[in-house]
Amino acid sequence: MDGNVIRDIFVIGGGINGCGIARDAAGRGYSVVLAEMKDFASGTSSASTKLIHGGLRYLEHYEFRLVREALMEREVLWAMAPNVIWPMRFVLPFQKGGPRPAWLIRLGLFLYDYIGGRKLLPATRTVDLTKDPAGGPLKKLFHKAFEYSDGWVDDARLVVLNARDAADRGADIRTGTKVVTARRENGHWNVETEHVETGERETFRARMLVNAAGPWVDKVLSSAFGRNDVHNVRLVQGSHIVVKKKFSDPRAYFFQNPDGRIMFAIPYQEEFTLIGTTDRDYQGDPRDVRISDEEIGYLCASASEYFAEPVTRDDIVWTYSGVRPLFDDGASKAQEATRDYVLKVEGGDGQAPLLNIFGGKLTTYRRLAESALEKISESIGAKGDRWTAQSRLPGGDFKVDGFDAEVKALSSRFAFLAPAHARRLVRLYGTRAAVMLDGAKTIDDLGRHFGSDLYECEVRWLMKEEWARHAEDVLWRRTKRGLHLTAAEAAALEDYMAAAQAAPH
Repeated sequence: MDGNVIRDIFVIGGGINGCGIARDAAGRGYSVVLAEMKDFASGTSSASTKLIHGGLRYLEHYEFRLVREALMEREVLWAMAPNVIWPMRFVLPFQKGGPRPAWLIRLGLFLYDYIGGRKLLPATRTVDLTKDPAGGPLKKLFHKAFEYSDGWVDDARLVVLNARDAADRGADIRTGTKVVTARRENGHWNVETEHVETGERETFRARMLVNAAGPWVDKVLSSAFGRNDVHNVRLVQGSHIVVKKKFSDPRAYFFQNPDGRIMFAIPYQEEFTLIGTTDRDYQGDPRDVRISDEEIGYLCASASEYFAEPVTRDDIVWTYSGVRPLFDDGASKAQEATRDYVLKVEGGDGQAPLLNIFGGKLTTYRRLAESALEKISESIGAKGDRWTAQSRLPGGDFKVDGFDAEVKALSSRFAFLAPAHARRLVRLYGTRAAVMLDGAKTIDDLGRHFGSDLYECEVRWLMKEEWARHAEDVLWRRTKRGLHLTAAEAAALEDYMAAAQAAPH
């Protein structure tokens, strides 16, 4: 690395906001470096409820701008990445005497249908649960429901695809790279980084710094910048449980709890049901966040209020927790804190500018990136125009309703793939699945078998194309095959990846 080269932008953080900003900036012609301390989406961005949604409950808190922007983004993002984003219908069972009256829910869903420019997603309808299959898994006391549209997303893959596209457009992307210090010098930033595994240090120079460290945004300000008493974000813990499949319907459920909080039960990875989330303030290190016994009890009990067959601790096959870095607006309850994003620029007048990113959500990441680029343009000069709304993420270059056709084409070309395997590969890699498998004539051509339908061919692709360094990166962020591999199989994969990285190239 030539430390004398001055880049336009240095981005700290490889979550959805950092990668989205890096991609947008690189596509406009800015020179970009991005440093992620661990792996892409290793924090908040892979611990979401995995929805591309307007945020129906945010209407209660009068966040109309945020909801409208999010609703408008649903179909934009679906078109950008139809392999990792797709529509989902949500069934909201209604019971008299519940936390919200029917008229309020109807009003919310009317706004939901009409303020967001919906074109392809079907509208809200009323469901008779005594006749509709959606009523089957529920307790018989629920007779009526509202059904509406939102979207589902493979959150961790959305992040890595943004990083991949940023790199394809010229960005210098570094994982396992921690920012040690950042200081202003002669109108630019001197940023010293350290590789967390090798200890190698490098110095980068940049005209502008973007702090998109998510839950660590304040920590970066205090450690790398040497500031004290920094408090911009409110950390809110959200935990989820994944249980054995509770229902076979492709629709998800939206449950209202007596305490006013809401919860989803979502079909997940073909064989499971995802239930969450919780909302509670978090005081510890975001790296140490784990689901609490209290949260497990809350999620099981809340879901059991609706499902005829109770959700028990024995049903749980996996849990995950994340910390949402919400902008601290002084709200009294965690679930009332704003989900909107706040961008703040420091510096200027000869001082190298710093852009701090607070808050945000998966659904509005692209719009947040556009807003960040406005700040960047004002600070260091404009390059290029807005371009991401009509763009495609890697592998997503097919019609929004063309997923099944892509699976059929892949299965036809690689006839040895089991139907579920072909479907999974298209879900993860879209049109790039065929590139990954190019030249394979039999299943043996995919190389070593690690368990489930994970083969060496895919692992090597993830290491080469998607920065995977450890088994955890492959199993829990890139593929979710961790739900299917044994501990011994996961350990064998880790050994294989370590040897592959140590081997001379």
